[in-house]
Amino acid sequence: MNIRKTVKALFLLSFFCSAGNAIAQKNYTISGSIKSKNNGESIIGASIKVLNSNYGTTSNEYGFYSISLLPATYRIVYSAIGKSPDTISINLVSNTEKNISLADANYELTGITITGNRSSGRSVTGSQMGIERLSVQETKNIPVIFGEKDLLKTIQLLPGIKTAGDGSSGIFVRGGSTDQNQIILDEANIYNAAHLFGFFSTFNSDAVKDIAVYKGGMPAQYGGRLSSVLDIRMNEGNNQHTAVSGSLGLISAKLNIEGPIQKNKSSFLITGRRTYADVFLKMDEKYKGNQLYFYDLNAKLNYELGKKDKLYLSGYFGKDILGFNNQFKTNWGNGTGTLRWNHIFNSRLFLNTSLIFSNYNYEFKVRNGTNDIRIFSQIRDWNLKQDYQYSINNKNNLRFGWSGIYHIIRPGEITANATSSISNKVQDKRFSYENAVYASNVFKPTKNLTVTLGARLSGFNVMGGGSFFNIDENGTIKDTIKYERGEVVKSYYNLEPRIAVGFMLNAASSIKASFTRNAQYMHQITNSNGSSPLDKWASTSNIIKPQISNQFSVGYYANVLMNNYEFTAEAYYKEMENVLDYRNGADLFLNETVEAQLLFGTGRAYGLELMLKKKTGIITGWISYTLSKSERKINGINNNKWYNATQDRTHDLSIVGIYQLSKKWTLSGNFVFYTGNAVTLPTGKYQVNGQTAYYYDSRNADRMPNYHRLDLGATMQLKKTKKWTKELVFSLYNVYGRENAYTINFKDNKENPNVIEITQTSLFRWVPSVSYNFKF
Repeated sequence: MNIRKTVKALFLLSFFCSAGNAIAQKNYTISGSIKSKNNGESIIGASIKVLNSNYGTTSNEYGFYSISLLPATYRIVYSAIGKSPDTISINLVSNTEKNISLADANYELTGITITGNRSSGRSVTGSQMGIERLSVQETKNIPVIFGEKDLLKTIQLLPGIKTAGDGSSGIFVRGGSTDQNQIILDEANIYNAAHLFGFFSTFNSDAVKDIAVYKGGMPAQYGGRLSSVLDIRMNEGNNQHTAVSGSLGLISAKLNIEGPIQKNKSSFLITGRRTYADVFLKMDEKYKGNQLYFYDLNAKLNYELGKKDKLYLSGYFGKDILGFNNQFKTNWGNGTGTLRWNHIFNSRLFLNTSLIFSNYNYEFKVRNGTNDIRIFSQIRDWNLKQDYQYSINNKNNLRFGWSGIYHIIRPGEITANATSSISNKVQDKRFSYENAVYASNVFKPTKNLTVTLGARLSGFNVMGGGSFFNIDENGTIKDTIKYERGEVVKSYYNLEPRIAVGFMLNAASSIKASFTRNAQYMHQITNSNGSSPLDKWASTSNIIKPQISNQFSVGYYANVLMNNYEFTAEAYYKEMENVLDYRNGADLFLNETVEAQLLFGTGRAYGLELMLKKKTGIITGWISYTLSKSERKINGINNNKWYNATQDRTHDLSIVGIYQLSKKWTLSGNFVFYTGNAVTLPTGKYQVNGQTAYYYDSRNADRMPNYHRLDLGATMQLKKTKKWTKELVFSLYNVYGRENAYTINFKDNKENPNVIEITQTSLFRWVPSVSYNFKF
């Protein structure tokens, strides 16, 4: 099948259907913004449903919506998670602006039932699949380590999304590696989304409004990664009144302040968080000179320039610091800034323009005798983009736009003092441009059928400003070529079609299918199972080719038992090109010719994801299960045969339950089980100059022990009025003290040197925590 011809034909068909509909009938448009009545925040993904019809839409990332209909009188229902729905009647005789404010839902405990909005789940309607959307409210009571409410940890309890393990910040999505996930905060790339080596996420929940995770069928506006997109949106700030909230826990505290600059017109948000483990270290003379803490700061301003224009300015800055006396110190952190302008041309056309800055760097200092060494690495992005949304008619919604990113990478720099035995070394900076244009149309030809057709054309220019190598198949450098700053070393272009189809079987169930092609130009150089702050990022070059994936998905979705339960089942198959792995014995640390240590080949991943979610009642929660396989085939590894990817896990099970015991008490728990990661264990050993060397056979042919853990939590409401909310949150991580394997090491048995002795290292057995949360 010729994909390009097929996509072109489908686009032409969609265009002619749209044009024919527009010519034959005169439509008028209802448009406006949907906000929260309580704090003035725009509502993402609010549902707009025209009663007694198959027409409807959702609000975009800024709360704007537009729907075109024939002249008539309509009853329209506006609803959103956690909000009371609002129904209005409109006699549509001209284009109409209708701004809506939804009040918070009033959930009251009455007997054994919690009443609330029971609208149909988003996953049943439309053609979008492979998406998980969470709000902070939904994650509030789920127990996590150290008692810190954490969106990223909650995402790992969903099907198809796997944690890289205790002490790791990475996630694996549908068989992909950790660097194949694009994590964006207010449109800015986050290259390391963790604090304290993964025990805390970068995202302070008090600053976050919404998070959407796309595992497959990604809309055409997203690109640059193979496996997933985590689109995280910050709160805008309360434009009705000043509000203060925060929490005080065993090892961390946070404070959030928001309020209007000019009521109903502009607002601000400032949120800060810091751990104080270093305070406890100073209490012991032995550890007084050590450092172990992180801090982060989120800030946002927004201002309505007029009815058609709004300006946003948001930023994030976070840093981790770890040090042992004067001998060792490391710090790493992210910094972002986003300036956005929303403009409404008319009732059908919406524009967002963004200027985005992103920076990630780490610094590593060691002082040992006469050696005083500093190691530094950095990746910095400048991004300009525009996104247009156009409501053509009641059957077509078009989205199109472009983006351009300028990447600057400082791979690694070593500086040492004059008496050091190590010399200074500075690797050449890498410069590149990543550009894309895209378009997609959501077409609804019949009441039950929705078709999304999209395409993304991406390009990547490798720019000069240093030395580039030619390397043969054995990893030997043949020659070195110097390119001046501004010269184009090599260019890559990829067409990425996106096709999705959804068919409603009845009012409560549907089936969907999708095909998505993605290209990835930025790559993480690491040989660890997950990701760490010291991992290096490398751009596509004359040696490293763009990674490509083709993913096919099919799914069944149903709301059952009067919409109290939601069931989803998705199967997927993904094939990958130009995936990278490492030669045996590869040396990656600050290697200026690291490309000579890499091998390239193909990959495949396939699986089945099941989820049953209870949405109402005094007991809510979900059960998610993933059955999957992820493999690689790379010449030079495992005799050129297929082998397990490190992240291959056969089974992954999560059970989450939340029990509203009373108005005062909420109990919660989650249980996790998954198959151990694939690892390479030695099959023999030999002696070299009196030292033991291990012999390895097939890569990733063995397994870490299976992982399982139970966590429990309880929330006690101390006070809840219109002005004050106070609560205590208790949690116990790893209730039954399972010693899950963090690392496995090998050594000679003291009694019999011919025997290999295996030792296991575990991080935590029990981790109790308590925190005090307040809001006024």
